[in-house]
Amino acid sequence: MSNQLTVLILAGDVKGQRLITECKQEGCRVFVLTRHALKGDEGWPHADVDEFYYMPSLTKKDEVINAVSYLSRTETIDRIVPLDDFDVEIASALREHLRVPGMGETTARNFRDKLAMRMVTSEKGILSPAFVSVLNHQAIHHYTQHVPPPWVLKPRSQAGAAGIRKIHNADELWRHLNQLGDEQSHYVLERFVPGDIFHVDAITINGEVQFVEVSRYGRPPLEIIQGGGIFMTSVQSRNNLDALNLKELNKQVLTALKFQRGVTHTEFIKSHADGKFYFLETAARVGGAYIAEVIEYATGLNLWTEWAKIEIAGDKLPYKVPAHREEYAGIVLCLAKQEWPDLSGYNDPEIVHRIHKKNHAGLIVASPDSSKVQALLESYCVRFSQDFLTAAPQYDKIDR
Repeated sequence: MSNQLTVLILAGDVKGQRLITECKQEGCRVFVLTRHALKGDEGWPHADVDEFYYMPSLTKKDEVINAVSYLSRTETIDRIVPLDDFDVEIASALREHLRVPGMGETTARNFRDKLAMRMVTSEKGILSPAFVSVLNHQAIHHYTQHVPPPWVLKPRSQAGAAGIRKIHNADELWRHLNQLGDEQSHYVLERFVPGDIFHVDAITINGEVQFVEVSRYGRPPLEIIQGGGIFMTSVQSRNNLDALNLKELNKQVLTALKFQRGVTHTEFIKSHADGKFYFLETAARVGGAYIAEVIEYATGLNLWTEWAKIEIAGDKLPYKVPAHREEYAGIVLCLAKQEWPDLSGYNDPEIVHRIHKKNHAGLIVASPDSSKVQALLESYCVRFSQDFLTAAPQYDKIDR
């Protein structure tokens, strides 16, 4: 038998190109299981994929297990890597069914289920906004009597801000719950906490955080999703007290959730009312919205590439985070009214990347000076609102 590893990539969307390419460059055979709708998409690194396999959807666990088990009659699958939140649970079920190394279903649930991650971390003394599971109506009524609105009704297993609703009073809440019917148990209700939202992107090896960067969003992603606007995030000064506190909090969260190996994207909010940090959610994946590129321009380290190396190394082979810079970067991004926005009027030397995506305008800037990055991003937000910004309808669910 060959010593060459075979990596199965679960990809509900076209992403993770750097991970796929790195797996190939490390000498692996690379299989991609994706949706029929993405067949032939030009975004895939076709030259780095040995075989594509297609299904109507990757959301039906039993069907995916049967399909990959059938493939396993003739192929030995050594690693299974999910590229997005939606794929994490399926990947963990596949690993356990095929006895492939990696995160199993119990740990994966903590990184997909917003109720589970809140309960586990709260039991360890980590602050979260006051929450209640949407199960027992008496408990929900008690919650609404003792926790002042507004509240946020969140799907337990959707990604990011998808499907989240801001609720202003009990009557509005019960209307929504009645509309949800049997689906309501798949939601969690929590107090809306006004504040600044940070994300912590990390690499963990054998339960120890080996690399971490703290960034702050310009506006909460929920506001962008529901009301439109300009997305902005930037790496924060590493000696900043907020950054130091968040690194420690992130470590506590990952320890509580028993995360062992891989990359994570974790969000916290700093309350305007009391100045405290509250844990919002975490995911066992690379952050979206070009966050990986921002971190790469700040440090020289690409999280997709490192994730591939970690998966290939497994539990038995050594992995070490490579040497990297400690500079700063950030992104400004919005939906654009133009099909292909003209960014030629933006020519500061700190611009290191221009987003090339239909109906999007975006720039990444980088500098050794964090204040320079912040000043440029804030000025671009003003200019983008005049030059490009448009809005799109809010979505409740992602069709996969």
